[in-house]
This record gives sequence, structure tokens and C-alpha cells, in this order.
Amino acid sequence: MAKSSRPDRKKNDRRSDRKREPSEYEDVTLSIDRVTRVVKGGRRMRFRAVVVLGNKKGKVGLGTGKAAEVQTSIQKAQRDAKRHMIIVPMNGSTIPHEVNVKHKAAKLRLMPASKGTGIIAGGPLRVVLDLAGVKDALAKRFGTGNKLVNAQAAMMALSMLRGSRAAVAADSAPASIAGAASVAAKSAADLGIHIPEGPNLPIKEVKMNDADRKQMGEGPRG
Repeated sequence: MAKSSRPDRKKNDRRSDRKREPSEYEDVTLSIDRVTRVVKGGRRMRFRAVVVLGNKKGKVGLGTGKAAEVQTSIQKAQRDAKRHMIIVPMNGSTIPHEVNVKHKAAKLRLMPASKGTGIIAGGPLRVVLDLAGVKDALAKRFGTGNKLVNAQAAMMALSMLRGSRAAVAADSAPASIAGAASVAAKSAADLGIHIPEGPNLPIKEVKMNDADRKQMGEGPRG
């Protein structure tokens, strides 16, 4: 057996040395179901994953993905959740007002709660509220126990909330956008731009006479 020219080299060292960047979003897999589709010649079996993604600062998304492998379906669901993120308006640590939603066979009721109450909810609704950053809320589920339908109803309820979304967008804005906003907010004196003070500057109107028009018309043509 030939010896390696690099004895300190380990197997798959490239993967071990590769550091994964921490993501600002947290994800929870609600369910993984095996679904089948009847096609010509038999049945086609795949896996469907339902994933909730959020940063616990007012942004949350729900996504589904189907694939022949479980891991691939989860990755598809994560990408789908990122594409369907919504901003949840907040009133401190709770929601601004009460919401009643009916979606398919699911009925949900969300109510604001005082500070320190916690999330009084169960199932997918609790996961969605937690990843959205809601710390105090009361919720009740009526109807079906299907996780996907209840999660969709929870997202619909959060999208129906009315309130200020500016603070949530500012907290979740990338550092580059925040830096650009801070530069734009600086005054002209901080940027070294001198603006003359005094009354309104006079505006002089310049008119073109016939000689100038003739000279411009007889200029060289390219």
C-alpha cells in the first residue's frame, strides 16, 4: 500500500475544515409525510416536508417541499419558506389585536396577552408564534388537526394583523442596508459639503438667440 506524501492529511479534511456560516433564521420541521401519486405504470412515492422558518424578530415563513429523499424535501421546504416570509407587526411582546381565521377545515383565534403570560397555544400554532418572535399570546384551535392546514391558518392570521412593521423591518435589515441608512442620515456638515447660507439664490434665465441656434445647427456632424 502506497504511503501518502502528506501523512497529516485526513480523510474528508476539506469538509471538516469548511466552516458553516451561522444563519439568522431558525427552522422547525413540522411533519414529514409519505405521499404517492398514481401515474401510468404504477404509483410514484415521494416525501413531503413542512418547515417553518423565522428569526424570532418579526419575520416568519412557511414552506413545503417534495422529493424522493427526506433530506432533499426538507431543503426544498426551507427554500420555499424563505421565499414566502412575512413581517409580523408587534405590540411589545404580543400581537396588536385579536384575529379570527377560518382556513379550509381549520379555525383559529389569536388574542393578545399581558407580559409574562407566554404562548398559550399548541401544535403548529405555537411553533409559528415562537419563530415569529411573539412571546405572549393566547390562541385556540378549532376543527381539524392537520398540521399543514393549521400552519397555513396561523400564517394567514399573522398576515391579517394590522400595525407598524417599520420597527421589525429595521431590526431585521442587513448590516449593509443599515450602514447605508446611517450614512444617508448624516448632515451635510459631517460629510464635508458646504452649503451657502442666506436668502434664496437668484435664478438667471438664459435665452438662446438666432445666431447661437444657427451656429449649433451648422456644427460638424458625425
